Parts: sequence; structure tokens; C-alpha cells
Amino acid sequence: MSNHKEYTLNSYSKIILLMLLVIGLMNSVKAQTKTKIYKLADYGILPGTGKNTSVLLNTVVQKIKSENNDQVSIVIQFQKGRYDFYPEGAQRKEYYISNHDQDNPKIVGIALEGWKNITLDGKGADLMFHGRMLPIALIGSTNVKIKNLSIDFEKPQISQIQIIENDTLKGNIVYQVAPWVDYKIKDSVFYNRGEGWEMRPGSGIAFEKDTKRIVFNTGDIAVGTRGVTELSPRMISVRWKNKKLVPGTVIAMRSGPRPSPGIFVHKGKDISFENVKVHYAEGMGLLAQLTENIYMDGFGVCLRGKNDPRYFTTQADATHFSGCWGKIISKNGLYEGMMDDAINVHGTYLKLIQKIDDYTVIGRYMHGQSYGFDWGNVKDTVQFIRSSTMELWDTKNTITSISPVQGDAKTPMKEFKITFSKPLDAEIDPAKTAIGIENLSWTPSVTFTGNIIRNNRARGALFSTPKAVVVSKNLFDHTSGSAILLCGDANGWYETGTCTDVTISNNKFVNALTSMYQFTSAVISIYPEIPDLKGQKKYFHSGIKIENNTFETFDQPILYAKSVDGLRFSGNKIFTNTTYPVFHRNKKRVLLERVIGLAMDYNKIDGKLVELKP
Repeated sequence: MSNHKEYTLNSYSKIILLMLLVIGLMNSVKAQTKTKIYKLADYGILPGTGKNTSVLLNTVVQKIKSENNDQVSIVIQFQKGRYDFYPEGAQRKEYYISNHDQDNPKIVGIALEGWKNITLDGKGADLMFHGRMLPIALIGSTNVKIKNLSIDFEKPQISQIQIIENDTLKGNIVYQVAPWVDYKIKDSVFYNRGEGWEMRPGSGIAFEKDTKRIVFNTGDIAVGTRGVTELSPRMISVRWKNKKLVPGTVIAMRSGPRPSPGIFVHKGKDISFENVKVHYAEGMGLLAQLTENIYMDGFGVCLRGKNDPRYFTTQADATHFSGCWGKIISKNGLYEGMMDDAINVHGTYLKLIQKIDDYTVIGRYMHGQSYGFDWGNVKDTVQFIRSSTMELWDTKNTITSISPVQGDAKTPMKEFKITFSKPLDAEIDPAKTAIGIENLSWTPSVTFTGNIIRNNRARGALFSTPKAVVVSKNLFDHTSGSAILLCGDANGWYETGTCTDVTISNNKFVNALTSMYQFTSAVISIYPEIPDLKGQKKYFHSGIKIENNTFETFDQPILYAKSVDGLRFSGNKIFTNTTYPVFHRNKKRVLLERVIGLAMDYNKIDGKLVELKP
């Protein structure tokens, strides 16, 4: 009997203990999923005041961070309306940003560093920045969502003008400066200026007045900013000869600097953007580097609607991803009027500059806009490539140690000492040939779907990753260069790398390739930079499928491909028009150089089934 009681008590004890454990676990889950909502209006941050939001907002954000831990999900809400951000009192940060000017410090409007589980909800907020600023920086943060807001600058560094008169015989043009542009004329030179900056535009992009498309076969044009005469306020006369600039043409006059993107993401994880619009930035719209998993839905680098008096958006790419991994997803976006590509996904080749021993090398960042940030981690997988032929070594290797080679802690990272797990091939030696090093672990898959890309300079979409790439159901409308480029370059830009699984399907291409730019040999251009193509024995790209797309085109070149093993072009429809005259130097529908494993079937031109031949 006593044994039965003991057994019963033990059973009850176990049940009670189990219940306590379950309750504790439930409380723990509740604690981890607790959400706190902070309304910025409660802290005096209100729209429409015209006051400098920079200082107070960052103070409030830091206060919120100090009051919570990583187990709490934070939502910070704006009210709808305009908020002004000025450099005065804003945070100064040292950031080295891929494919941008490496000048420091950066003046940051909103800095979110080391956050976990935060949502920044604009509720329709219009964030207006002044001077030269980096609007939003997400550094070392996880599970961050930004939604329902827009980013713009009061005075862009691009100055907009409109052609009023063009005397092509005398080589003289009269143009009118847009009303929001602040300018001065000194010693007969036109300068665009804003809060804390001043510059002379050096080139321009010409747009059709009514369509906002780039003027056919113009590309980057010279602009009339020297030897100018002011006829009346905002009316400028100058010796400037270009017969394509008919009265009414609108020109975005540009300079070279690209100090900061609109949004900068560095060493993050699980970052998402929903209904975020960037209307101007002096660099990229969004630049993300060394980040795992980025999700964009309704992201836009775009004008403020059809009545926006501006014709341009960002100074460079709309979105750009350097050394990221995991997944990059961009859907339902609008990318227009930017001065470069809608999306560019790549890693960065280091150049092998020294082989210390069979296991150890020194690698260096080579491009002047890409250095100062990490290149790899222990256990990352790497591969080596001959720069002249862009041929990969078959054997991959693993990093066992990596450290920057710096004179002191303040010197930005440009070189790395890297040790590998396996001995290097004897031919992997910079004394014998130029060699690039690629980090395969820092490569993402990409889904680019349901987007609109239109009226922009240069190219549409660039992909350089060995992981799966899906490009589907997009509209490429009057991209002035190639609509899609698969590249790779270990000689100039040093942007990796080989593509092995690309599907381009169910897209619509409308009159792409209206001007000539780098790598723009056809509407879809597979163009790795290979100095010694004749000496190449292997192939750079592979596994590329271009299927069931619609091409509306005035010219011949649809597909150009170089150094590909495995290319399928099938079920595509090509419709010809006479919108513009034929002009491209490539006179072939399909032009191939060193391509094997080719399949081309079921393609139609103007409704008729044809056998396309390279």
C-alpha cells in the first residue's frame, strides 16, 4: 500500500513538474514574441514642421533600444507626412560601401545598428533629406523590416534643364533651368549647388519631353556648362552643338561623385522592404553587402508619379547587392529614370598578388570603389580563376584563416592574408599569370519577378552568381542598353562571377537597346569580360534558359552569348516595329561566340515559326 502511495505521489510530482515546464515554455515563447509599438508623435516627432528631424529621431531610437532586449519585437511608427532631415546634428559614421566613393565620414539620417526584430513603419511618411546624407543605414541587424515610406532630397546633385532653342548651324543652344535647381554662373561656368555642396555637371542624359524616355541613340552626351551666358533668370545661352536635342528635350546634367546610397545594408540577416520608394540618391537607391536574405516587395526607385516634374531618379543603380548570400527576392517593383541598372547582383574578386607558400596567399581588392569591408570567413569555400581567359581551376578550397593586411587599425581593408585547408595548385601563382579569387559561400540565389524597369540609362538587370536565378514576368520597357546582362569580370570591375542556373521566362521586352553602353551587344547579353577568348578552353557560364518571352523590337540583336556551355532559347516571340531606325552594329538576331550545348526551337517572328540560327 505504501508503495502504491509513493508511486502515486511520484506520478503527481512528475505531472506537476511537466505542467510547470509547459507553462514556463509558454511564458518564454510569449516573452520572445512580445511586440511593443512606439509612435514617434508621442516623442514630438511630427510631420510638416520643417524642423530638423535628425537629432531627435536618433535620440528616440536609441532610447527605445536601451529599454528593450532582443526578445522584444519593436514597431516604430511615423505619421503620414513630410519629415526633414538636415546634416546638422546627424550622426557621423565610418562606412565603406561597395561600388561607392570611399569618403568618410558619412552623414546618416537614420542609423539602425545592432538591432533585432524591429519594424520601421512610415505609414506614408515622406523623408526629405538635405545636403549630402546617407538616409538610412542598417548595420549588423537581424529581422528588420522597413515599410510604407519614401526617401528623397530637396536639392538633387543632378541638375535638370530643358532645351528652348537649338541653332544647329551656329552650334548654339538656349536652355531653361528647372525651377528647383539652385545654380550660379562664375567666370562663364555653370555650377549646380545645394546645402554644403557645389559642382559643375560634366555629362548628361537626354529625355523625350512627353514620354520621359531617353532620346534614341544619344547615350551619355556632353553638356553646355562652359562659356555660358545668362540671358535672363534661368535662361542660359551656350555654344553647344547636338542636333538630336530638339526644343522641348529635357536633360539631366550629372557629375561623377556617388558618395552614398539611399539605403545601406551591411552584415545583416533577414532584411525586408515593403512599399518603400527612393526618389533620389546620389549613389544607388539600395546597396546591400555581406548580408543574408533580402526581401523586397513593392520597392521602387521611381518618380513621384506621372506628374512629377523630374525626369531622373538615382545617380547610379536602383538596387545593388555585393557579397550577399541566402536569398535575394525582388517582386512588384518599379525602377525608372535611374542612371544605371535596376539590379546588379555580384561578388568581388580579389586579385592574387602574392603566394607566400603552398597554403597561404595575399589577395587585394582592386577597384577604387570596392574596399574597406570583409571578404570572407573561416570555412568559406573559394575558387580561383585565370583573369585572361576567365577559366576556373577545377579544385575548390576552404579558408582556414583570413586577416586584413593593414598598416594600422584606421587603414581601410584592401588586402587579406588567407590560408587554405588544401595545398594550392602549382599554377596558382601570380608570378605566372593574373589570378582572381572568388568567395563561393558569399553568393545568393535571386528571384526577380513582377517588376517594371523603364526609361533608364545603361542596362536593366545584371546577375553574376552561381546560385539559381529566376527572372520572370517582368516588363523591360525602353531600357537604353541591354535589358539583361550576365557578366563576370576579373580584369576591370572585378565583379564575380560565373552563372550556372539562370531561367529567364515570360518577360516582356519593349524597344530595349536604344543606345550603346558597355556590354550591350543585344537585348539579352551574356558578356563575361574575357581578354583572351581565343586562348580559352573551358566555358564561363552554363545552364541558361531563355523561354517564352516576348520581344518587341525595332532592331536586329536579340541574343548575344559568349563562353557558354548549355544555352536554351525556346518558345520566344519576336515582334518587329519601326519606332526607331535600325542602328546597332550587331546585325544578327543571335550572335554566339564559343557556345556549346545550344538548343533553339519553337521561336516565332511576327507570328511565324522560324528556325533562328546564330
